[in-house]
Amino acid sequence: MRKSKKTILALEDGEIFVGTSFGYPGDAGGEVVFNTSMSGYQEILTDPSYKGQMVCMTYPLIGNYGVNEIDLESEKPQVEAFIIRELSARVSNFRATGSLSDYLNKYKIPGIEGIDTRRLTKHLRDQGAKRGVISSTELDAEKLIKRAQQIPSMEGSDLVKEVMCKTPYDFEESLEKGYEWPSGLAEEKGKKPLVVCFDSGIKRNILRKLNQRGFKLKVVPATTSAKEVLALKPAGLFLSNGPGDPAAVSYLINTSRELVGKVPIFGICLGHQILSLALGAKTYKLKFGHRGGNHPVMDLRTKAVEITSQNHGFAVDPDSIDKDKIEITHLNLNDKTIEGFRHKKFPLFAVQYHPEASPGPHDPDYLFARFRKMIIEGVW
Repeated sequence: MRKSKKTILALEDGEIFVGTSFGYPGDAGGEVVFNTSMSGYQEILTDPSYKGQMVCMTYPLIGNYGVNEIDLESEKPQVEAFIIRELSARVSNFRATGSLSDYLNKYKIPGIEGIDTRRLTKHLRDQGAKRGVISSTELDAEKLIKRAQQIPSMEGSDLVKEVMCKTPYDFEESLEKGYEWPSGLAEEKGKKPLVVCFDSGIKRNILRKLNQRGFKLKVVPATTSAKEVLALKPAGLFLSNGPGDPAAVSYLINTSRELVGKVPIFGICLGHQILSLALGAKTYKLKFGHRGGNHPVMDLRTKAVEITSQNHGFAVDPDSIDKDKIEITHLNLNDKTIEGFRHKKFPLFAVQYHPEASPGPHDPDYLFARFRKMIIEGVW
């Protein structure tokens, strides 16, 4: 029988939630956010974009299919802590190699279960994302509230350097045989253009999808200079997802600005925000962000609606965009925030959501094929 300890989640505004521990029985702090996905907790846990955050799952039963070595988006969990209503006492999946609690314990990631996650989610929705502390060792609520108030704000925080690769590497991994995502498009054959991928916390399934589209991939740290990138003579550039405040990643913004118009560029999530900033736009922090696998987005050119996977706490200010240079291509149907744009003159486009899914729907998978077409045919 798994032993658990009384554990407290304290928010900066004084809200207290009492539950029990699972995973690692320790302390953690960070920005508390919620994710509305019904499954895919392992991909969520290992997504580097969650660095500095404690994730609350809105689906009530978590852990029922365990963990495995296939569904990793990075080499380890990136969240600061995990918040759930109920941990499944049984692991049932033919791919499972262990339990969720043991996995978190291995990497010293605290978890809390047994709290009213519906109340927590409604509070974050109404009041906005909050800094918080989880502890099974310090049970004085007032002390925990003060600790939460001392955690650095996500605004102004550059967390990219904490999750990016330290040295360049080639990525040749394909989609796991037998577990390929249904894309409706066959794997590209023939010519393999070189794409340099800026790693700001890149998810593995993005790289797998680029690999599937027939690219040769070189992954480089986000701090790599424009001169170093151009020396590789790439056919295209990719800017990845990542954590923190995009406006704080000044080095990548400046590098991107130097590269616009010289090489075809595709950006996802943080990459979308970085490219926007490089083109003169501004970003701002959303009240509680978009995190889940059920966000409706409209392609403004075709009027088609895609159900998308999302994970971001910042957005691009539409009033700051130069409409003479930039065309907004995608719009969030829930709150009308910008979900995609293209440059009218240079081969460049970006989306705020996650076309690689993992977890989530596969509606936007075509964007990887569009990137290849932009490189091969100059159409975007």
